[in-house]
Amino acid sequence: MITPMSAVLFDFSGTLFRIESTESWLRAVLDEAGLALGERELAEAARALEEAGALPGGASPGRIPDELAELWENRDRSAEQHRAAYTGLSRQVSLPDPALHDALYDRHRTPAAWSPYPDTSEVLRTLRERGIAVAVVSNIGWDLRPVFREHGLDTYVDAYVLSYEHGIQKPDPRLFAVACEALGADPGDVLMVGDNRHDDGGAAALGCAVHFVDHLPVEKRPDALRPVLDLVAAAPEQPVRNGQG
Repeated sequence: MITPMSAVLFDFSGTLFRIESTESWLRAVLDEAGLALGERELAEAARALEEAGALPGGASPGRIPDELAELWENRDRSAEQHRAAYTGLSRQVSLPDPALHDALYDRHRTPAAWSPYPDTSEVLRTLRERGIAVAVVSNIGWDLRPVFREHGLDTYVDAYVLSYEHGIQKPDPRLFAVACEALGADPGDVLMVGDNRHDDGGAAALGCAVHFVDHLPVEKRPDALRPVLDLVAAAPEQPVRNGQG
């Protein structure tokens, strides 16, 4: 028997929102500090930061330094570990002022650093109109609620389940269970939407259906969330999987 879903869980970064480019991130922090780099130097520094994976929500690190390996694996369990992991990666890159590494981390936590995907508002609004409960389930080390408020999307979210607030990170099914409980939903009636097959796919162990979208720049992904509306309206009994990662 096919039954509609009662709730949807969304990942944050790469699913509903996308972080700014590494160059925009670095430029904003340099401007705030009253520092200037030539365009070539700025581009080179941004490229080095991107290769290091220093921007949360950006490119994955090309290599994790041995001294950061354990911290990196557990970075989303607390605010302190998250900051230490990413500033540790940032410090692999030489910048004009050592204080810039913490400033870069602080910048990525601001609403100005994030943009919703073009269809995020439409999809969240439509789910609300249909009476479908929504939770955001994120591996993160800081409070993302201000990002949703700043972009006028908080009214469409019923619960936020953030890894650092629970000391649990995806793919641990317990984090998805917290979200289902917060929404009063049976996992079998819940759809998890994310961009990471490993982390977000952990919801399947709880019995949730799972749908994946691509982690692409905002301008290159105009409507990947819209299929969620059809999946929620008529979801199969087995977990939904999309081959895109």
